[in-house]
Amino acid sequence: MEIMNLVVTGTVGAGKTTFIRSVSEIEVVDTDRKATDEVSEMKQNTTVAMDFGTLQFGDEMALHIYGTPGQIRFDFMWEILIERAHAYVLLIAAHRPSEFHHARRIMNFMNRRAQIPMIIGITHSDCEGAWSSEDIALALGYQDIAQQPPIVLVNAADGESVAMSLIALVEHYMHTTAAAAAIAG
Repeated sequence: MEIMNLVVTGTVGAGKTTFIRSVSEIEVVDTDRKATDEVSEMKQNTTVAMDFGTLQFGDEMALHIYGTPGQIRFDFMWEILIERAHAYVLLIAAHRPSEFHHARRIMNFMNRRAQIPMIIGITHSDCEGAWSSEDIALALGYQDIAQQPPIVLVNAADGESVAMSLIALVEHYMHTTAAAAAIAG
């Protein structure tokens, strides 16, 4: 059986823990603790190390899904988790444009440490003030649509929506690795 390590990252409150809980077949291992900084204005608890869940795709593939903390002070965990990842999802809350710069910083951090496929998952797209996927892509620095990774709308609280985004990530991974093998071969 192939085990694929996936990382779910993004800003505080983008839905990383909820995303993993929505689809994991095991009880999610988490490191949620009471928020003691400005995060406490947004939510009571926050991830301080990681979340972990699993999802089985038939007898042939299991996904190990790791969620990162959103705060920059825990960036050492970003590095640890991305190191062995096959691919990652960057979650962005569409209704909080003030955090897009931080999301871009997380994405750049991850991309400097691992040259792996990624997709952008847009959460909270149904909230007042939500930006469009196209505007979020521009805010992340993607001027050319041909250069941007796949972008999916995802409801982190809906298991089916999360599963569809993970399928998109696995398909993107398979396409990217097949293309790289063709170039190398």
